[in-house]
Amino acid sequence: MSAQAARLWEGRVTHVSDGDTLWVQPLSGAAAQKLRLEGLDAPELCQRWGEEARAALQGLLRGQVVQVQALNRDTYGRRLARIQWQGHDVGHWLVLQGHAWSSTFQGRTGRYHEAQQQAQAQRRGVFSQAGTPLTPRQFRQRYGVCPLPQTGHAG
Repeated sequence: MSAQAARLWEGRVTHVSDGDTLWVQPLSGAAAQKLRLEGLDAPELCQRWGEEARAALQGLLRGQVVQVQALNRDTYGRRLARIQWQGHDVGHWLVLQGHAWSSTFQGRTGRYHEAQQQAQAQRRGVFSQAGTPLTPRQFRQRYGVCPLPQTGHAG
């Protein structure tokens, strides 16, 4: 099996931690994996719109079978992935609905830049607020990290 094929798999979403992190149980029966959606950044749970972003992802995917393209790990060691559900890119949907920002890297726009522009123009989600909302990175720099929720779920 090629490395590419080994990184593509299907699983059932068992838990949503926040607006860009979820747990997927492979249909093969292997242990559930914690995955961070690649290409976007959702608000922190303690940040304005954080709970709404988590609820949107949970409402869309909890219990659903998804297709996972597992990617590398980020600088924090988190497993990055692109998730498809019923043929749709979940990351694109989240950004388009205003539940996340498209990631940027060294001043370059990210894969969901156009979706973010649409969400901003239509004042959806985080962009419905008056003024310019803080990105999660700006929020963490200003206020630090949110306290960890007591969910009873490992990881």
